[in-house]
Amino acid sequence: MSVVIVDYNMGNLRSVQNAFEKIGVKATIQRDPERFHAYDRMVLPGVGAFGDAMEHLRSTGADQAIREFAASGKPLLGICLGMQLLFERSLEFGEHRGLGLIPGEVVPFDRSRFLQPHKVPHMGWNKLFVQGPSPLFAGMADQFYLYFVHSYHAKTQDCYAIGKTVYGYDFVSAVARENVFGLQPHPEKSHDNGLQILQNFMEL
Repeated sequence: MSVVIVDYNMGNLRSVQNAFEKIGVKATIQRDPERFHAYDRMVLPGVGAFGDAMEHLRSTGADQAIREFAASGKPLLGICLGMQLLFERSLEFGEHRGLGLIPGEVVPFDRSRFLQPHKVPHMGWNKLFVQGPSPLFAGMADQFYLYFVHSYHAKTQDCYAIGKTVYGYDFVSAVARENVFGLQPHPEKSHDNGLQILQNFMEL
């Protein structure tokens, strides 16, 4: 199975590629959207601002190529900013339209809901609580630690939430809609648990 890691100038793609190599998978970093369709799996990683990311994807035609890949039924995984881009819109530094592959929006942490002071960004190890069965978490416990770095989080219907995390309050940290999956934490920085998720992604 071939994997394409979408290169849109946002984040350290090599760390994601290295994680796939650790599970014996050769993943290709690719920035030409006309070549995306040739792969069996797509990973949309990223770190940075939502608006800048979408502007770059639109300017290259990669946004439409990603939508077409998702429509083909092949598995697609968004990581961190890549997960947030799957939604309809983000409120990060204004309002920006996303890829629209999963209903919902991306919002800042609401400090008024924190019962105790918490630093934003949310950074470090935290638990993901699995919300019902998902092939992405096959063979894993119903809660486990992953590594997070983010200041914004997704808001969506519970039917799309396959994982939640507590940081001041519950927020959605993993999503799925048919063949499209998203993880707010970084599996490539999450040691054995992250590698297990990537292995499960390859077996979808």
